[in-house]
Amino acid sequence: MSAHIITGIDVGTYHVKVAVARIPKTGSGKPEIIGTGLSESRGLKSGYIMQGADVARSIKSALVQAEKSSGITIKKAHVAIGSIGLEEIYSHGEIIPSRADSEITTSDLEKVMQDSEERILDHIPNRRILHSVPLRHVIDGTEVLGRAQGLKGTKLEVNSLFITTYEQHVNDLIRTIEGLGVYVEDVIASPLAASFVMLSKAQKRAGCVLTNIGAETTSIVVFEDSTPISLNIFPIGSTDITNDIALGLRVPLEDAEKIKRGAMTSATYSKRKLDEIIQGRLKAIFTLVDDQLKKIKRDGLLPAGVILTGGGANVSGTVEAAKSTLELPARTATLDIGKSIKTRDASWAVAYGLCMWGASDTEEVSTLGIVKHTKHNVLSWLSQFLP
Repeated sequence: MSAHIITGIDVGTYHVKVAVARIPKTGSGKPEIIGTGLSESRGLKSGYIMQGADVARSIKSALVQAEKSSGITIKKAHVAIGSIGLEEIYSHGEIIPSRADSEITTSDLEKVMQDSEERILDHIPNRRILHSVPLRHVIDGTEVLGRAQGLKGTKLEVNSLFITTYEQHVNDLIRTIEGLGVYVEDVIASPLAASFVMLSKAQKRAGCVLTNIGAETTSIVVFEDSTPISLNIFPIGSTDITNDIALGLRVPLEDAEKIKRGAMTSATYSKRKLDEIIQGRLKAIFTLVDDQLKKIKRDGLLPAGVILTGGGANVSGTVEAAKSTLELPARTATLDIGKSIKTRDASWAVAYGLCMWGASDTEEVSTLGIVKHTKHNVLSWLSQFLP
């Protein structure tokens, strides 16, 4: 049995990251990262492709590096999308089980999800469904604890979550990458991809919110009972902190970025004023997160708390701001995907997570469905590859 190669491409607003992984010949165990590529992103704004030619050059540069470091010619890849166009929508579906003895089958579970999807299609013009998640099954008015399959009832209902994004943005991304000769196997929401390597089973089971503070956006995915129950992108990120520092301290943007990262401490500015500026923007970010948790009635109710990742998570005072604003435990995530990995920066979480997602192809190809349609039930294999 030959080794299975998986490639993940994370096209972010700040950087393009490519990770190449190899699944052991035995077909078991975590994917081993054997090569990476990194380039500066150009032609993007908040995750959207504005200048296709510039984006293509950025992706090509990262691909060439990844091919050189891995010794592999990249022909296909799993791709993440993380623009502010990502949105969630909840729905409800109900059917009458098809069997004469009223036993619920796998086919019934698929049909009730299809019914819930059909109910939202008229409300999401120009959008594509990336992921579908059944949140709760009900049989004859009683909530199912565990699997619905095999139980009996005269009516099956489901409450479901759909993650969507703009059809045009997905098509632009696929077209750009495939124009470079790389077939796009799948498109995955970035927050979900990151969760595959940043969250443990215990955290997802207890309930937590993974918060990724990027350059221009902050993304969250909320887990409870091992299920993703909410996903959102906010148009605010660590670049806003840099801009605030530049304005508040009246320093050039380049110096403001260095000050934010703690790389410039000899400048004559008030430490107290700097802290006030940074804390003000961080509070604004976490207030958006808190508003979303209140919307889904989970504010203050996630025992595993806030897990922080992304470049903005490294800004001084971020953990403290998260704790005080959200009134939850908070910690910075650590990236753990094997001893052979040289790059352990958490900003690689999405690229590595794509490889984890792709690893499921070897054992459960059917679960992923038709890859270009990017409509998946993420629950049936979500926990397999996590620590």
